[in-house]
Amino acid sequence: MEHQHDHEEHNHNHDHGGIFGKRTELYFAILSGVFFLLGLILARVLGATPWVSLVCYILAYFFGGYFTLLEAIGKIRKGEFEIDFLMIVAAIGAAYIGRWGEGALLLFLFSLGHSLEHYAMNKASKSIKALGELSAKTALLKNGGDLKEIPVEELRLNDIIVVKPNTKIAADGVIVKGSSSIDQSSITGESIPVDKTAIHNVSDLPPFEKLDPSHIVFTGTINGDSMLEVQVLKLNADATISRLVKMINEVETKKSPTQLTTKKFEKWFVPIVVVLVISLCFLHLIIDETVHDSLYRAISVLVASSPCALAISTPSAVISGIARAAKKGVVIKGGRALEDLGSLTTIAFDKTGTLTEGKPRLINTIALNGYDKKEFLELVLDVESLSDHPLARAITKDLMDEYKVENSSRSSNMEAIQGKGVVAQYNGGHIYIGNGQLMKEKGIQILGEIQDQIDQLQKEGQTIMLVGYKQMAIGLLSVMDVPRKSAAPTLERLQKIGIKQLIMLTGDHQNVADSIAAQIGLTEAKGNLLPEDKVKAIGEYVNKGIKIAMVGDGVNDAPAMANSTVGIAMGAAGSDVALETADVALMSDRIESLPFVIGLSRKSKSIIKQNLWASMGIVAFLIPATLFGFANIGVAVAIHEGSTILVVINALRLLRYNLD
Repeated sequence: MEHQHDHEEHNHNHDHGGIFGKRTELYFAILSGVFFLLGLILARVLGATPWVSLVCYILAYFFGGYFTLLEAIGKIRKGEFEIDFLMIVAAIGAAYIGRWGEGALLLFLFSLGHSLEHYAMNKASKSIKALGELSAKTALLKNGGDLKEIPVEELRLNDIIVVKPNTKIAADGVIVKGSSSIDQSSITGESIPVDKTAIHNVSDLPPFEKLDPSHIVFTGTINGDSMLEVQVLKLNADATISRLVKMINEVETKKSPTQLTTKKFEKWFVPIVVVLVISLCFLHLIIDETVHDSLYRAISVLVASSPCALAISTPSAVISGIARAAKKGVVIKGGRALEDLGSLTTIAFDKTGTLTEGKPRLINTIALNGYDKKEFLELVLDVESLSDHPLARAITKDLMDEYKVENSSRSSNMEAIQGKGVVAQYNGGHIYIGNGQLMKEKGIQILGEIQDQIDQLQKEGQTIMLVGYKQMAIGLLSVMDVPRKSAAPTLERLQKIGIKQLIMLTGDHQNVADSIAAQIGLTEAKGNLLPEDKVKAIGEYVNKGIKIAMVGDGVNDAPAMANSTVGIAMGAAGSDVALETADVALMSDRIESLPFVIGLSRKSKSIIKQNLWASMGIVAFLIPATLFGFANIGVAVAIHEGSTILVVINALRLLRYNLD
């Protein structure tokens, strides 16, 4: 007998139609109770003839046993032996020995318990289903100068859709006209709307995953106060929200360790119960009691030992935990990942884009040998604005935004010197921007005190570029991928909730790794690592029995994630690869979500333990109580169904979980 109460089965087994619609099962349970009470009053209070109360009990059997019997038959056809079947057997047994009233009570309470349990479980599943309802049903397709409203299923790649102010966005795509603030909370969990602008060049678009987040929009997010035109880059079936819902609905295929242990327990527990119940039917051959008493005792023990609450205790908590995470913009892919998160003692991070902003920033601008600082900055901007190199773009942006330098466009004929830097003509002379080797080749001397300054900045993890003009070093620039502002407080919070080791694994130079580690409070930093080195580093911890998570972008860190206890991908909203490879996907790139996710996992584990102890304790109490005649069928089924509802309600507390 496998008593499965997972999310999928609940939807299948309990969404029964009927004369009362979706609530037919609940109304049938209530009618069963009404006829049971009517029969009881007629027999015990009014002293009616037995056949009158018997009719009431038979009607109670019908309404209480209808859906229970349907489910039992459905399971038997699949070769499964479930609790519904045992309840039907117990009710028939009670009728056989003339205990119609107690059989009616059994079916009434069991059907009522199931319908209420289903209602409670639906609170969790509705949180997940709500994600699927976020998507717009229609889109405004732009065709020349005309607008046509069509179902989103009819959209094609590269169609242009118009998004009116304060309406849902109908497709994953890139903004080609307009700018607005987009409410992305349904996808990424970000509470503040995000500013989005149109992309400048639409002729040669990179893949969706490679586009700048400031230009892309997601299905189901809500536009702000401005009209947008969006080029469709993903069809409805492939949209981020669709993939998100599909993955969350599939999580029950990944059973948690506790669920697997519970299943193993049931496999040997149930046969023992069956043998015990059959043996009790013949107890009258050993002790001085009637056949009637032996059968009644056996039926009571059968009801008492059914592990209904035990079977539902873990799945109810898993579904509630995953639903809560989804509302916060976190996809937890299954019960195993949910439980494993709570056992972590060590977290390893990739550097670029995870602990840092993922883009270089201009840190230092130092004029040398008495050269005018303002002229030095103008000169650098003139040259670097001619280059498409990522470092040049970063320097140009920061000089204009942070230093307010204006481009005088006096440089020309810029050429890149591979691995060394650039050379350009400026004001009639040659200017060189690059590393020490370039300066040496061009005969530009670097004094010892300048070299000391360079060495110190390099120790701090900064990349140095020297500027030479008219055979003299006139200044130096330093750039660095700076830590996220949220990194240090997040790591501090992780340590407060019990994460002992916080490690960085990066392909950058060890000096860079050490510098970032010192700034944000990591316990260890390992640099100069190739992807296979990261896998090896993770493996060393795993081999020592340490529970370790790998946090990265889900793409180049995928091998290391696959070898860790839990792989966590950040910024997964725009990345199909990240959604596929990670065990946990943070839909935004907000590292501060990590403490919440780990706290949620630990709370889930705590609730699972509470549920298991409560359900096992009830069974341990009821079996001897019914075996020795202290509790009858009515008491047993009331406690049995009460405990089932109790563990589900306890699990639903996770839907309101907050770390603080």
